[in-house]
Amino acid sequence: MKILFLISCLSLIPLCSLFLEVCTSVVSGQCLGDEQSSLLQLKNKLVFDGALSAKLVHWNDSADCCSWEGVTCSEGRVIGLDLSNESISGVLDNSSSLFNLQHLQELNLAYNEFDSSQIPSQFTKLSNLTYLNLSTAGFAGQIPLEISHLKRLATLDLSILSYRSTYLLMLENPNLSTLVQNLSGLRELHLDGVIISSKGYEWCQALSSSLPRLRVLSMSKCYLSGPFDPSLQNLQSLSVINLAHNQFFVPVPEFFADCKNLTSLSFTSSNLNGKFPEKIFQIPTLQRLQLSGNPMLQGSLSEFPRNGNLRTLVLGGTCFSGTLPDSIGNLKMLTTVDLNSCNFSGSIPKSMATLTQLVFLDMSYNNFTGPIPSFSMAKRLTEIYLTHNDLTGKITSTQWKELLNLKNLDLRYNSLEGGLPISLFSLPLLLELQLSNNRFSGQLDEFPNISSHPLYILDLSNNNLEGPIPMSIFELRGLKVLYLSSNNFNGSMQLDSIQQLKSLSNLDLSFNNLLIEHNGINSLVSLFPQISTLKLSSNILKTFPDFLRSQSLLLELDLSHNQIQGEVPSWIWKLPNLARLNLSFNYLVSLEGPFLSCPTLNMLDLRSNRLHGQFPVFLPNVVYLDLSRNNFNSSIQKSIENLPNTTNFFSLSSNKFNGSIPVSICNVTYLQVLDLSNNSFNGRIPRCLIEMSEMLGVLNLGRNNLIGTISDAFSSNCHLQTLALNENQLEGELPKSLANCTMLKVLHIGNNHIEDNFPCYLKNSFSLRVLVLRSNKFYGSIGCLGPNATWPDLQILDLAFNKFSGKLSKSSFTAWKTMIAGDDEEQTKLNYLQFDFYGLGPHHYYQDTLKIVSKGLEQQFVKIPTILNCIDFSYNNLIGPIPEEL
Repeated sequence: MKILFLISCLSLIPLCSLFLEVCTSVVSGQCLGDEQSSLLQLKNKLVFDGALSAKLVHWNDSADCCSWEGVTCSEGRVIGLDLSNESISGVLDNSSSLFNLQHLQELNLAYNEFDSSQIPSQFTKLSNLTYLNLSTAGFAGQIPLEISHLKRLATLDLSILSYRSTYLLMLENPNLSTLVQNLSGLRELHLDGVIISSKGYEWCQALSSSLPRLRVLSMSKCYLSGPFDPSLQNLQSLSVINLAHNQFFVPVPEFFADCKNLTSLSFTSSNLNGKFPEKIFQIPTLQRLQLSGNPMLQGSLSEFPRNGNLRTLVLGGTCFSGTLPDSIGNLKMLTTVDLNSCNFSGSIPKSMATLTQLVFLDMSYNNFTGPIPSFSMAKRLTEIYLTHNDLTGKITSTQWKELLNLKNLDLRYNSLEGGLPISLFSLPLLLELQLSNNRFSGQLDEFPNISSHPLYILDLSNNNLEGPIPMSIFELRGLKVLYLSSNNFNGSMQLDSIQQLKSLSNLDLSFNNLLIEHNGINSLVSLFPQISTLKLSSNILKTFPDFLRSQSLLLELDLSHNQIQGEVPSWIWKLPNLARLNLSFNYLVSLEGPFLSCPTLNMLDLRSNRLHGQFPVFLPNVVYLDLSRNNFNSSIQKSIENLPNTTNFFSLSSNKFNGSIPVSICNVTYLQVLDLSNNSFNGRIPRCLIEMSEMLGVLNLGRNNLIGTISDAFSSNCHLQTLALNENQLEGELPKSLANCTMLKVLHIGNNHIEDNFPCYLKNSFSLRVLVLRSNKFYGSIGCLGPNATWPDLQILDLAFNKFSGKLSKSSFTAWKTMIAGDDEEQTKLNYLQFDFYGLGPHHYYQDTLKIVSKGLEQQFVKIPTILNCIDFSYNNLIGPIPEEL
């Protein structure tokens, strides 16, 4: 797992706090009585957890207080007190004996829980303080003015570093300017998470006018805004600048490059824009640069200086682009490189192979090409992320066996090829190996001696691997996720093998050619691990694996595209956590209920089986239900009343359902896709179904026996993208309210009795791609008058077997730009018309289908390619020449 965010937190630890930790056990002279008394009073009033305390719990009268943990003395006086991480709770008020310790020079109360109490004003009594750390201590409210009276402070830390903290510290009255006006000796200022809400010129001038010696400035998450005032240039001693997570909305000024002592600069997620100054990369002292999470920030990497000191380079999530200079190899101290989700291109410089100190490398989601350089010399590497690029070649150049510290390797979504080095599976600390969506090929050899290997994610899916699955994979005892789908694995696969993988939660063997077998002995089902996701689609599986009946944690089960016969067993509906079930494309003939015992199931796909009989009782919380291409042959009048309101996708297409479409279907108010096509439904289309067009994206009632007119009731906020009413007995005109459906892509009303003229009122449906009016009674001229282009994306137009007349207008065809042959790259890509819906998250869609008749021959497209163009005007009353544009 990526842990890069910790770097920014580590940079916030005050230098003096480290010094204080070393000094806490220093004893100088016997503790004076009043000092010891004050410390004991402090202990007695503080509320703390003795089991978690390492200091307070050991304070007592039997020992000199100068020997106590957390106490530092000088000549019997307490000058240092460190009570950080002592699990202190309750309130620290102005009466506390803490404020009697007036010789204190260093005080650390960080990481406690003072229950949203205010910072006491009595801190003003501790006038000798040079170091004050109240970071993440549970204080809240306004920072008191009295802090500004501590004129000897060199380090002030009031930051809130916990992302889970609910405590709010504010600096409004007094404001930042008032707080720092007397602290001219301050060298470190940490106010991260304090609400300051100050404009650029205000906070910049407040710092530059009062803190001439400032070396560390950390004000992340302070609601600061821009622009950056030039007065910041006066702070020439600045070494660390952390202004992450603010709201600047301005470019970074070039004057930051004049900070000659700068070692660390962080603007993470600060809404920067413009071009980042290249001169900043040339600062010889710079060790850490963090600019990630600024998607509007542009820039490029120029040449890096020789013997540069840069150790951390974090640009992820910006618009940096261009190529990486070969001089990146000059940065011999580089440990962290994060360039993920930028726009870099070109090859990865070979010089990066010489970065021996590299620990973390993330260059994913870019446009890098060419081979991966060898990282064999970077023996400290723990994580490599190069996913989603266009890298090529083999990965055998790296001597993987040298990377003994490697924990995560992610090379997904590239064009890598060749065999997989067996040495990858011998790395002693490797936890995640993700190589999916490449072109790796060949057989996987058995992996020797891996039973104690810690690997828990292995993803080799979507490659060209072949042969049997190595049985040694099932000796990886810590394996939790195993993805081998979409390869060419063959041979037999014994499901009993996974009994050894006691931690396995996700298994995907889909889209191979495996003969999947299991012994089916009930007494052994308890030996199988509790799996949450099991996908065995597109293999050779002939029965339901018996061990599934004991899988109480199973969330998703996909056994589609196999050879399972017979009945869907009743125990499958009793799996207590099952949410997604895909049994499509098998030879199932019946369902054994009851279904209501499976309340967690929200996706059920049973299409393309041989199921028959009555319409099954619905599941109570189903979102996606597909029963298409079966042999159901009943009315749905009563059953439809059980369809839950949560349903988004509902398909009964290509069955033998009959009777009228019940009005109760309109109670399913979240329905986005309704496909009842290719059945024997009769009667009229319910008006309420047309009124549902505000939610519906797909309404397909084609190839039934529906009669009557189409209600003129399309919503003024119509969201329909596909309307298919073809091959019915509908009559009358097309409703004019259909013009409200401006998102329409497919309109198919062929083979009805519609009598109307050419539907020019749909000219605002700019996304229309398919218009089929064939075999109706349309009349008049073809085309629309007016200057506006009509349907520039139109690719299929079928007006055959109507009563259109007159000449074909040339102007209409020039507007149909998608039909015009050209070199547009987008037009040559093979995509398909589909409707995406999000009831179950991304990657779920409805696929449009279409039957095209050309020269008397019918051709059925189960997918409509976006590159398919077709025009049919035959069997009308048209006259004149065919326009050259056709």
